[in-house]
Amino acid sequence: MIFDFSFVLVLATFVTGLIWAADAWFFRPRRLARGRAGALPGEPVLVEYSRSFFPIILVVLLIRSFLFEPFRIPSDSMMPTLLDGDFIFVNKFTYGLRLPVANTEFVALGEPQRGDVIVFRLPSEPSTNYIKRLVGLPGDHIVVREKRVYVNGQLQPVTLDGVYEGFGHTGWQLALERLGAVPHRVLYSPDRPSYDFDDVVPEGHYFMMGDNRDNSRDSRFPEVGFIPADLVVGKAVVIWMNWNLPNAPLWSRIGDSIH
Repeated sequence: MIFDFSFVLVLATFVTGLIWAADAWFFRPRRLARGRAGALPGEPVLVEYSRSFFPIILVVLLIRSFLFEPFRIPSDSMMPTLLDGDFIFVNKFTYGLRLPVANTEFVALGEPQRGDVIVFRLPSEPSTNYIKRLVGLPGDHIVVREKRVYVNGQLQPVTLDGVYEGFGHTGWQLALERLGAVPHRVLYSPDRPSYDFDDVVPEGHYFMMGDNRDNSRDSRFPEVGFIPADLVVGKAVVIWMNWNLPNAPLWSRIGDSIH
């Protein structure tokens, strides 16, 4: 069980619904019986608030749990794809429907694909969300050597794409990488050494990397490691706002699809 905002929503939905139902089925009839004929006794404030907020909280819970959930990007580990301060929507049903809090799948709809940008819970601290790109599927042999990625012995194509300018990484190398059928841009530091890796992805797990390859704490590092499938939150699909002072807002990013 994960105690996060979803837990708060579930708890609030349960409490307000219970108060409203208990009043409707038990306390309200007793108030009416004690009142004068034709006069409706006043409704307690707690019941009034519960009746008003229950449907709102329930709708928010259903949308966040089964359709789309908003997230804010808190770092530059996914640059140039995502910037610090991007607010994104994550599709919660692409990979199947999961119960809130328990995170147990009850409807299987699809599987993560190589190249997807995915929000997941950190295995060592499930209340913390990370966002990275899926590089390795279960059973894949992943090698990272000299900043290049090999999947099952196949070097993933990379084409240099100029020099990055702005947002703290001016002068870094831009490149276009292809993971399977998914092309996307990545960022390399000309001054930092490669953090190499060589291992096989266990069954039921995924290997994730940030697009900012030399400034990303991801599955290459023991404190993150391979990501269990049941900690996948959803697929990042669109940017709906960017707000990170002093450059906020960046209007041009609103509505951008995430690839």
